[in-house]
Amino acid sequence: MIEFKNVTKAYKGGKNVLNGLNLTIEDGEFVFIVGDTGAGKTTMMKLLLCEEKVDSGSLKVAGFDLTRLPSFKLPKYRRKLGVVFQDFRLFPNMTVEQNVAFALRVVGTPKKYIANKVKYILKTVQLENKHKSYPYELSGGEQQRVALARALVNSPDIIIADEPTGNIDPDMSRNIMDLLVMVSNLNKTVIVVTHERELVSHYGKRTVILENGKARELYPEVKK
Repeated sequence: MIEFKNVTKAYKGGKNVLNGLNLTIEDGEFVFIVGDTGAGKTTMMKLLLCEEKVDSGSLKVAGFDLTRLPSFKLPKYRRKLGVVFQDFRLFPNMTVEQNVAFALRVVGTPKKYIANKVKYILKTVQLENKHKSYPYELSGGEQQRVALARALVNSPDIIIADEPTGNIDPDMSRNIMDLLVMVSNLNKTVIVVTHERELVSHYGKRTVILENGKARELYPEVKK
């Protein structure tokens, strides 16, 4: 479970970006986070990734109290997370399979398990025939699927996708979102930060709108 309780966050010399944010996301939920520029979406993600600390209130994620998390527990916490970024963040000098395998190596996965895990996850995202390709040889949508594979390969409990469709065409956007919905059906928590209201409306999932540093709920109708 993810629980923001009366969370405030301000940056030096500025007003509160988050202003008493209260939000609970249950295990296995799929949630869209939307809001205008400056509404607090990026700050919310930084708090979840422990790139920033809350100023007041409490934030608990998957049994970890992030307001009191000591630095030595940070790697263990981050293994609970899989993150997909808008700009892909792939290593340009590594092949597709090497990019995905890197996520396994950094957490100490035994070498004998890596090849099979990579093969399985690339098949899941329909890139098994691109395993020897480099990022520059792929379309934007294919690069995003590599990024998604890398986020999924360690079987995290929580997937955070920050504008995952921002740099790809509409058809591939649906493909990426369908994969994320599939992941959520495996009892994974999926959080998608997006400005694309059309996608939000199409999928009809729980939607949280950030306004003035607070959250309100919207449950859009699914488009036929």
